[in-house]
Amino acid sequence: MKKLILLAIVLLVACSRNPGPVSPAFDEVLVSRRSVRSYDPSKKISEAEIRELLLSTQEAPSWANQEPARYYVALSDEKRTALLGMIGGNKDRVAEAPVLIVSTFEKGKSGFFRGEPSNEIGDGWGAYDTGLSNAYLILKARAMGFDTLIMGMRDSEAIRSSFGIPESETVMAVIALGYRAGEPRRPDRRPLDEVVTIL
Repeated sequence: MKKLILLAIVLLVACSRNPGPVSPAFDEVLVSRRSVRSYDPSKKISEAEIRELLLSTQEAPSWANQEPARYYVALSDEKRTALLGMIGGNKDRVAEAPVLIVSTFEKGKSGFFRGEPSNEIGDGWGAYDTGLSNAYLILKARAMGFDTLIMGMRDSEAIRSSFGIPESETVMAVIALGYRAGEPRRPDRRPLDEVVTIL
């Protein structure tokens, strides 16, 4: 019995010395996530970190588990610089972001049954599911200490050509990924009763 107690004490001490990585609380991730428009050029993100980040997007819900979202990652200087020229007015804001990610969705998957739209929204469900996937991406990014900016101003045909994106996919957004250069302001939010109706 004494040996068991001694072993338990040793294990407790060992565990307390090496608790492992601590994840931020979910509410902290929600509140600290901002649309960041200025990035620290001295900090880089590895391919392994990008893979860990994008793995989280596969946990997002989607219509009939179709997973229509697709991601094209500009990590090389060549692809990142080329993509900067395709995002209009945001170019200067994200020029120092070490990674740019193009999100797309496969047409005719979400919102369809046996090749026919299931309701009037049709491929809008693909956009919806990709938005959910993008939300998982930006929240996981914040939990990993990264920052993001989702950009809708982009030249979709130039991006399609540069990244070899097939016509069967719709280009949705370009997402900057990096580390904030300063502390962004948190915009005021509307009163809850302006956006919620409880019946």
